[in-house]
Amino acid sequence: MVRKYTDKELLDKVQELESFTEFPKGYWILAVRSKADKPNKFDDKFYIYKGTDFVTVTTGTTNPGLSILKGGWKKYNKKGAAVIKSNEWYYDIYKYGLHRGKMEALRQRSSKPILYYRDGDNDSKSEELGKVYSGVIYTNFHGSTYRKGSLLERDNIHGWSAGCCVCNINREYESIIQLLKDSKQKYFTMCLIKEF
Repeated sequence: MVRKYTDKELLDKVQELESFTEFPKGYWILAVRSKADKPNKFDDKFYIYKGTDFVTVTTGTTNPGLSILKGGWKKYNKKGAAVIKSNEWYYDIYKYGLHRGKMEALRQRSSKPILYYRDGDNDSKSEELGKVYSGVIYTNFHGSTYRKGSLLERDNIHGWSAGCCVCNINREYESIIQLLKDSKQKYFTMCLIKEF
């Protein structure tokens, strides 16, 4: 699990990234990818900020699940599972919508490419190796159940992420999505960093 940080530590860190231009004025997501990267476990964190003000934090994953890494990627792409490139800002990457037409979520915008790797070695680790791709592959921000109102707290990723950012505690996820939806904000930024 990602260690605890102060707001200053996190905000100082994201300002050091080459892709940083400014802090978004509205709500945005700071995703922290765990150093441990335990296979198939939700061991990352998502911090929600409004400008530079901390709002809330929840757990989840920025990595594909084991069923995807072990060959399930073949039904999505011939080169490997998508792994979002970390230590990058993705400004206005998301808009409110539905994931697979079933779940309220933040969807990658069709005009906003994301940077990612393709992990096709069929082991249990999600790796940032090889060529960096840029494209719209609909790596969304979503939950881990289609049952709205569920109190599910999922431990294992399995097929819930094929490269998406996925929250595992449903009540916290739904609270975040409702907040973002109610804000009437048009677009949402994500910054993804590695645990430091």
